[in-house]
Amino acid sequence: MTTSTRSRIKIAGWVGTGLISGVLLSVGLSALAQRETRLSLPIDELRQFAEVYGAVKSNYVESVEDKKLITEAISGMLTGLDPHSAYLDAEAFKELQVGTQGEFGGLGIEVGVEDGFVRVVSPIEDTPADRAGVMAGDLIVKINDKATKGMSLQDAVKLMRGKPKTSIELTISRKGMNQPLVLTIVREVIRVQSVKSNWVEPGYAFIRITQFQEHTVETMVTHLNKLLATSQSNPSQPVKGIVLDLRNDPGGLLHAAVGVSAAFLPGDMVVVTTDGRLSDAKRSFRSRAEDYQRGGKDPLAGLDPRAKTLPMTILVNAGSASASEIVAGALQDHGRAKVIGTQTFGKGSVQTILPLTSNTAIKLTTARYLTPKGRIIQAKGIRPDFWVEETAEGDISDRFRLREADLNRHLDNAQDTEQSAGPQTRTQGKEPPADRKPLVFGSPEDHQLKQAVALLQGQAVVTNPAPPEPK
Repeated sequence: MTTSTRSRIKIAGWVGTGLISGVLLSVGLSALAQRETRLSLPIDELRQFAEVYGAVKSNYVESVEDKKLITEAISGMLTGLDPHSAYLDAEAFKELQVGTQGEFGGLGIEVGVEDGFVRVVSPIEDTPADRAGVMAGDLIVKINDKATKGMSLQDAVKLMRGKPKTSIELTISRKGMNQPLVLTIVREVIRVQSVKSNWVEPGYAFIRITQFQEHTVETMVTHLNKLLATSQSNPSQPVKGIVLDLRNDPGGLLHAAVGVSAAFLPGDMVVVTTDGRLSDAKRSFRSRAEDYQRGGKDPLAGLDPRAKTLPMTILVNAGSASASEIVAGALQDHGRAKVIGTQTFGKGSVQTILPLTSNTAIKLTTARYLTPKGRIIQAKGIRPDFWVEETAEGDISDRFRLREADLNRHLDNAQDTEQSAGPQTRTQGKEPPADRKPLVFGSPEDHQLKQAVALLQGQAVVTNPAPPEPK
């Protein structure tokens, strides 16, 4: 098996200064670093490593610095475990810290590597890539004048980054098009608005969360209170229900997911638990301030209490990952909301950041997430109560997305240790026209949103045939 075959699908990266798609349990758990567990050293394997190291130093065609060899060895050790464990050099560590604040530079596009090509996982809403018409599933075959075949994900991301107001040319191969599509995109500083809201129709509030960031909970409270106050000032049009839209939300911070869940749940209910090998990886997070508050006052203290009792539905799709799946799973398990859409991504593992120096760290998978009823999210995802695809005729874009179970070396779901979850079954749907414009979530053409409102109104939901549940 060749290296390219073994690395058929690599974990996606953001073209910016590093938006993290996973949920971070914590940063710098000193308990792990200082644990006095005695480990027996594999002497034979270490001797083999030393021999390879010596052979490279002595015989490689060019002289290689010791630091580079050691760094690459550490990186290979971690990336060989699962798609989410990684070595963070100074640049990547800085990007991790900046990305959770919701501002980074670049095109606003999530990419991965598949079969040696750079594939678009998803453009971020209202960014240069999104406005230029980049779509999930597109293959980027050239970046400016450089072919991407065989290019590493890190190199591709670096090429697409650059100073704001500078342009870049992407050559894209899109299914259904005979000729490559050439797009010229102007880079921007990407400021991601994590919460958006409006009225779908009188009495039905629409809250969309695009990412779970440091200030997502308080921002969501502001949006909710504004909508509910508007309805209260107009007694003839009382609020009747809430639609929480988590589609294409790649995740973010754990405490933000717990806080968003707590906004709609009674106090002190289990939101998510974690299960790992070590005792401090086994935790329960509940709908209480101590599990989501990060200094200052409780961001939910001023929330309109109607948020906890109004009927609600949740929208998800294959782009809903990690924190999104925690929220959807918690509200589904507690019977607080019905979930509508398609199977979520299935990123249900915990990554802990362990600093090595002042500006480097490792991101290590240390546990799996479980919903309140004990369902493991990893490599399965959250299955909706109502399977509703992008159009009444079937799915268009979800089938081009990667899911956790498609990633090489993905962590299995641990509920069946003899069998990996395997690739997700997808419904085929109709072939998208080459000139199809991306769907705008919350628009009048949003079929899934229409079904969410129909359910709140007590009407029939137009569903699609659901594929077999992943094992």
